[in-house]
Amino acid sequence: MPTRADADRRQRRSFAVQRRFVTDAGLVDRFFFLAGGVVSLWLGIAMLVHGARFGWGWYLVVLVAGWLVAAYLTLPRLHRILSSIYVPNYFIGRTRTSDGLLGDPVNVAFAGVESQLHHAMRSAGWTQADEITPASTWRIVTATLTGRSYDEAPVSPLFLFGRRQDFAYQQEVDGNPGKRHHVRFWRCPDGWLLPGGRRVDWLAAGTYDRAIGFSLFTLQVTHKIDENTDIERDHIVATVLEGNGDARVTVIEDFSTGYHSRNGGGDAIVTDGDLPIVDVRSLPVDAEFEAEQAEARRALILDSTGHDFAPEEAARVTWEGRPLALVVGCALAVLAALVGTGRFLWQLRNFDEVVSIDTGLLSFEASAPLSAAELTDVVWVVVFGVSIASIVLQLVLALLAVQGRMLARWLLMAVLLASAVATLGFASLEAAGRVGLLIDFANLLLLVTALLALSSTASREFVADRRRKRRKRRLAGREARADPPPRTAPLPRTDR
Repeated sequence: MPTRADADRRQRRSFAVQRRFVTDAGLVDRFFFLAGGVVSLWLGIAMLVHGARFGWGWYLVVLVAGWLVAAYLTLPRLHRILSSIYVPNYFIGRTRTSDGLLGDPVNVAFAGVESQLHHAMRSAGWTQADEITPASTWRIVTATLTGRSYDEAPVSPLFLFGRRQDFAYQQEVDGNPGKRHHVRFWRCPDGWLLPGGRRVDWLAAGTYDRAIGFSLFTLQVTHKIDENTDIERDHIVATVLEGNGDARVTVIEDFSTGYHSRNGGGDAIVTDGDLPIVDVRSLPVDAEFEAEQAEARRALILDSTGHDFAPEEAARVTWEGRPLALVVGCALAVLAALVGTGRFLWQLRNFDEVVSIDTGLLSFEASAPLSAAELTDVVWVVVFGVSIASIVLQLVLALLAVQGRMLARWLLMAVLLASAVATLGFASLEAAGRVGLLIDFANLLLLVTALLALSSTASREFVADRRRKRRKRRLAGREARADPPPRTAPLPRTDR
């Protein structure tokens, strides 16, 4: 008869990360994922090279735009590509950033259900952080610039078990949104054990934000943390024990070796490797809240980091809505088509200067059957028709892609990639002029951002999930047609 140990062993074996078979769909997505990184790097270099010719006034603007491209497009994609190669894809007591970099250390564990954990943190004087939304993002930006307090300020996402933190708590310091204690929580998968066999319900990563600064690895604006993460760990445990008399703590000494390292923002971190386990199971349980959570919670994907080409947190649930990356990517693709077409038509507004009998980019013999004016009219009609057809095509592809059509998403990414490469290859100050080159840069930003969004893991997993659902529906329909339900004999009629 199988024992509990056998069941745990089988459960743990299922947590092992398995490499996926390479499929044609996977190869196509890998190509566009890599191509997006290469094109974004090319764009950053082009902005630095061509922008220097604008003069210092415009060059400062170009440099700011180049920093935005590098920090929020190029470097994150390059880190995701490289970290998929060298970052271990199993639990090592470290979180991951959304770019695949090693994040903050996992330094606290909890035993208890979610309502008990919320009760413990609130009783200890902690405030639950808001989710990241446009409104909360704008509020934290304005609070930081003006120095106003924002107790519920959101925290950046970190990943463990292949998904983002379930929630986070924080304590603001002196009403300054740039300084705060904060801790992120992840629910452990059912049956998951710590290295060494200890069972816990929650893992947490706590650090202290000391200032606002720039990330060493991505150059993004972010919070800088205090390097001694053990002080923050001990602060979390002390406040929970002080605010909850029934809570207890045990410490696994030397859970990991003590080390010096850096987190995903490039900040130094120091830890002795101890892991305190806070037991809050004696605290009150909110039965109604737990029932709601059990109903809403989907099955968790087991230990996976969310980088490489494994599914990210956004694909861990059965998709009901569309990921923001896919929607934004499709919208930017259509906008890029409009801007690109407008740029081309603007360039042709003085077609007699572009195509002339003697000195234009295209030259014709004097005995040409069409005059320059007639040739201009013909080209305008052709260009306008092709432009309208291109806009309609990209609009149709975007609408199909946002509905989860894989082929439409591939074709749209191919169009974006071809447009970006063509624009990068021909964009220059001599050919386009200052205004034209600025418009080219703006169009390239739209093209590259759309390509990166559409080739993101969230977009890919959403489309793949929709494809699987459609396939299941087709198979179910075929089975229903092949094996129709038995007909029942009609009931005999009775005379009244």
